[in-house]
Amino acid sequence: MKRFLRDNGLSLFFLTIFLLALGFQTLAGWQDFNNSQLRHEGDALGYGRYLLSSEFGVAMLENWQSEYLQFALYITATVWFLQRGSPESKELDKAGGESDEEQKIGRHADEDSPLWARVGGLRTRVYSNSLLLLMGAIWLLSWLGQSITGRVVYNEERVEHHQSGLDYVQYLGSADFWERTLQNWQSEFLAVGSMAILAVYLRQRGSPESKPVGEAHHHTGVTG
Repeated sequence: MKRFLRDNGLSLFFLTIFLLALGFQTLAGWQDFNNSQLRHEGDALGYGRYLLSSEFGVAMLENWQSEYLQFALYITATVWFLQRGSPESKELDKAGGESDEEQKIGRHADEDSPLWARVGGLRTRVYSNSLLLLMGAIWLLSWLGQSITGRVVYNEERVEHHQSGLDYVQYLGSADFWERTLQNWQSEFLAVGSMAILAVYLRQRGSPESKPVGEAHHHTGVTG
């Protein structure tokens, strides 16, 4: 057990704080929703019904989709774009997909390389892009979920004000949908861009996201 915890400490730490944050979000969101319902003389929901509501769904999914978009874009951008001096960048002469030898693909694979890296053909091509494919798929599914739940919430508000609801295509072109989307996108882009440039000049001792404390600012792709 100790070895398992040590070997998986990073993922277990973030899984734990994710579940705690999500749990507290559901409680806070449930209370806030019911308070709003009471102010508008509506019916309060039980906790279980709130978890199945579009109100909770859109609040959760609009953040999920932006996070996975961030990862998908970052994975793609760092293949081709470089930042001199940043540990978030590859070295300045390694832009692009790199050679099969550098990537240990096919006949260049090691004995303990993943099977799909060794077999060649379509399976290796898929595996070579599997991280981006999964991140991109989660982003699209989360964005789809946000659009569906967001439309339900938006139309409920319109009905309360004696206005007709929007169909799905109309909602996709609405200011509400894009405001929900872009308020998350801009913050993710700012955070990632800040990390890439600040890591050129600032350090965190012991972190692989930082260069060694004494490393020169111009050294690129070096981690601590």
